[in-house]
Amino acid sequence: MTGLSAKHLNVWFGSGRDRVLAVDDVSFSVASGASFGLVGESGSGKSTILRALTGLAPNWSGEMMVGNEVLQGQRSSAFYKQVQMVFQDPYASLHPRHTVDQMLSETLYLHGVGEIDTHVEKLLDDVGLGNAFRFRYPHQLSGGQRQRVAIARALAPEPEILLLDEPTSALDVSVQAEILNLLTDLRSEHSLTYVMVSHDLAVVGHMCEEIAVMQNGKIVEIMPVADMRSMQAKHDYTQHLLKSSQGYERREFNG
Repeated sequence: MTGLSAKHLNVWFGSGRDRVLAVDDVSFSVASGASFGLVGESGSGKSTILRALTGLAPNWSGEMMVGNEVLQGQRSSAFYKQVQMVFQDPYASLHPRHTVDQMLSETLYLHGVGEIDTHVEKLLDDVGLGNAFRFRYPHQLSGGQRQRVAIARALAPEPEILLLDEPTSALDVSVQAEILNLLTDLRSEHSLTYVMVSHDLAVVGHMCEEIAVMQNGKIVEIMPVADMRSMQAKHDYTQHLLKSSQGYERREFNG
């Protein structure tokens, strides 16, 4: 069963002479329960795809589907129960004047989840924080702890799909390992589908079964991660990425 898909997706910013095509005729499909990576250099359009899926990039054409639902215009509340996003910067994505409890409780309330206290405690346990962090503010947390809170908030409506936009790039390498292993465990426990954006081949090699390589808004190659690891890229640009990421095969995320 397909979790989400895009067909001939174009996304642009501006109009007229100022029009910039950020995503150019992109097609891909992610099976339900799979983990799919979008990789490429900065500005290749990979994060823009996630923003288009969530309705944050309104100028697009083509087709996007989540399950059997064709996405059109403004996203419904049902969509946001099914699809959630974890952003790159955990500090910027959390309200600085709200406690962890306020952020999680508000999200649960907005999605109509009952027994909020019980759910807040479970969410904190799920992301490895525990109740001791419940009434802290973001500035009282480390970068890794803030990202755990962001992940807990994304899990609050019990989604089926998580969109992960460089979720560890702002963190130290040792903390990256912890967060990636947490995401791997959560995917298994909650039967989640992941679409992960990253410029780091070690990250997608650890997290994903299949990757799409992007260059200048286009997907130039879709390949199994096993082929990436064995340097069996077909496209010249993918070969360039693999060769330029020196030592990525030796880097492992052990937790």
